[in-house]
Amino acid sequence: MRIAVFSTQPYDAKFLEQASAGAHDLMFFGARLTPETALLAAGSNAVCAFVNDDLGEKVISVLSDAGVKLIALRSAGFNHVDLLAAEAAGICVARVPAYSPHAVAEHTLALILTLNRKTHRAYNRVREGNFALDGLLGFDLHGKTVGVVGTGQIGEVVVRILTGFGCHVLAHDPNENPACGAMGARYVSLDELFASSDVITLQCPLTPATRHLINATAVARMKRGVMLINTSRGAVVDTRALIDGLKSGAIGSVGLDVYEEEADLFFQDLSGSGIPDDVFARLLTFPNVLITGHQGFFTEEALTAIAETTIANISTFERDGTPLHPVRSAPDA
Repeated sequence: MRIAVFSTQPYDAKFLEQASAGAHDLMFFGARLTPETALLAAGSNAVCAFVNDDLGEKVISVLSDAGVKLIALRSAGFNHVDLLAAEAAGICVARVPAYSPHAVAEHTLALILTLNRKTHRAYNRVREGNFALDGLLGFDLHGKTVGVVGTGQIGEVVVRILTGFGCHVLAHDPNENPACGAMGARYVSLDELFASSDVITLQCPLTPATRHLINATAVARMKRGVMLINTSRGAVVDTRALIDGLKSGAIGSVGLDVYEEEADLFFQDLSGSGIPDDVFARLLTFPNVLITGHQGFFTEEALTAIAETTIANISTFERDGTPLHPVRSAPDA
């Protein structure tokens, strides 16, 4: 099959070509998929898209006119896809339901540990010959209460790591994971989790129910000085409420690997042009905020799994007319 791959970085091309092994004709485009760039897919049987590509109704229409029959997402999330428009156009959508939960879970802990012990600030100080410890005081993670919102595959690994540190884990998920309970995590309401947790980490998908789950009301319910970590989806957090919480001291520190308006920022080098997003720029002014550019998934194991599953979706669709991991507008309960 002829595949137009959008939002391509060098590592995408490397791992997809390895997984394809010549089975498919892959055309790589660095541009994001938008109504304007969708025409690049002309003559392709499928497009391969990433988390910040636009797969709304307008793009779906252009892809349909171009003859595209498959959208192969190289991500687990599909909230950026207009599934109804895709179904109406006769375009099948596939995703990567799981790759390496360890990658995101371990990055979550990296953010927690870095924020707590301020190793990013210490690194810069020592390079400047400053060995003073003032301002670098942290706390023992052992014995602290950590709230995990979302206990799917990634959340389960986060719980396992936290219990290894000796944390008391509170969990919240509409579907309780028995494995988390077996490790000692206690499922509670969101209100109890907010009120009792020293650290809160978000591992939930973005759905209508979780959009802006962390808002001004939620922040007001949290233990004062809480550490908040988000490695799930940016829109789970209301960024303006986050800033207000940081300003008031209600939130003690924040670690983000995702951002609600990240599409125009992440996965590109803006060091020579500046940051056009004023809200994001405001976040960067806080010394107790640590942001990484959606790199939680970025391990060799995860990229290998993503590429292999993506190619498997494409190959299965070519053979059977249905991908290995289809996404539908009305998924089975």
